[in-house]
Amino acid sequence: MNKGLGQFKARARRLRTTQTNAETRLWQALRNRRLSRYKFRRQYPIDRYVVDFVALDAKLIIEVDGATHSTDAELAYDAARTRALELFGFQVIRVSNTDIYDNLDGVLEMIGNTLGNL
Repeated sequence: MNKGLGQFKARARRLRTTQTNAETRLWQALRNRRLSRYKFRRQYPIDRYVVDFVALDAKLIIEVDGATHSTDAELAYDAARTRALELFGFQVIRVSNTDIYDNLDGVLEMIGNTLGNL
């Protein structure tokens, strides 16, 4: 196995066991084809990144952003990361922890609408 790929898979595995409360809450709503019958994967390696959630068939990535995504440097990194993932043909949408806690139904509706438009 490619050493680099193995490292990303191991990192993804670690992230699945240490996901945030917001990620856990969203995962419960997405898993087992609960939303629009799309299969989502969590903490999935794509190229040099591990994305929070992805529906591979729809080429849709969902990133959950917490407080650590607020500085100019972090926002610039996120934008560059999004552009790189879009080059692979994915659409990337970002939701905040606060949105998941305060308006999970709205988040799911937005994701469902995005899936419906793909």
